Amino acid sequence: MQVVDSLTDWLDRARRLVPAEDRAVLLCPPRLVARFAKFALRRATGHAAQTVADDVHARDPELLMLIGDLWRVLSRYYFRLRVDGVENVPAEGPVLLVANHCGGFLPSEGFFIQLALHDHFGRDRAVYALAHDFLFEDPLLRRYAGRLGMLRAGHESARHAFAVGGCVLVFPGSDMDTFRPFRDRAKIVLAGRKGFVKLALREHVPIVPVVTAGTHEQLVVLWRGDRLARWTHAHQWARSEVLPIVLSLPWGLTSGFVPYLPLPAQTTVSFLPPMTWSDANVERPADLERCYLDVEHAMQTELDRISAGRRFLLGQ
Repeated sequence: MQVVDSLTDWLDRARRLVPAEDRAVLLCPPRLVARFAKFALRRATGHAAQTVADDVHARDPELLMLIGDLWRVLSRYYFRLRVDGVENVPAEGPVLLVANHCGGFLPSEGFFIQLALHDHFGRDRAVYALAHDFLFEDPLLRRYAGRLGMLRAGHESARHAFAVGGCVLVFPGSDMDTFRPFRDRAKIVLAGRKGFVKLALREHVPIVPVVTAGTHEQLVVLWRGDRLARWTHAHQWARSEVLPIVLSLPWGLTSGFVPYLPLPAQTTVSFLPPMTWSDANVERPADLERCYLDVEHAMQTELDRISAGRRFLLGQ
């Protein structure tokens, strides 16, 4: 009876916080794909929106609690989530969380990270995720992204979040990482992108590397499509360096840009100790390279550890 009451309460809250007309879009993969197609067409024709989407006060605690309650259940019973080292995150003040990116269109590691921090520190330890332009050039998606603490990817957005003492979550590898082939699921792919190092050094904030194992088993990436993306100028119309082909439920063989039902892969999230470089100068390329390699090495070492002996979907 208690389970039924809890489910009923959650559904009532969901209906109140997310109107039926919004749910009809947010829960419908074909409609989401159609909106992505419109986004791509606007960019291809030079009509991309320039909407500002970095309002750190747009977070909706009620909606965050609703989504958190859902992911807490999924984490426990579907993904068998294990969290290590969350105490390594400073209890207050700005922090840059640098994570590996997995799972394609469904970046569940972002929800796992936010849930872990919420359950450890409480609701006042705000997490802001830097996200793809697509979410912010569609009015409906932009509204919900803001309510969930997502900001349009960029250093200015991060600075606004740091100013209110927030944790900023960034996935430097982005598309190159989240769509790495399935055989490379135990590899960290930051793709040589050092913008996060420049941000941390300029803003004098610590970097906390966050490593996830398991989320890249929620689907099977067959081919990343780097060359095809270059041939078709995908960066221009999709803000992507890849055009992946994946196997996923319920669609089977499809594009990586289609929402899917994740496989029940056991998942581990590990937070590493904060990293700072008091002697590094953001204007010196050698220092940027050193800091970047320090982070990459720490993340790969940890991913090796939490992936050792791992079995597909079952975990360690």
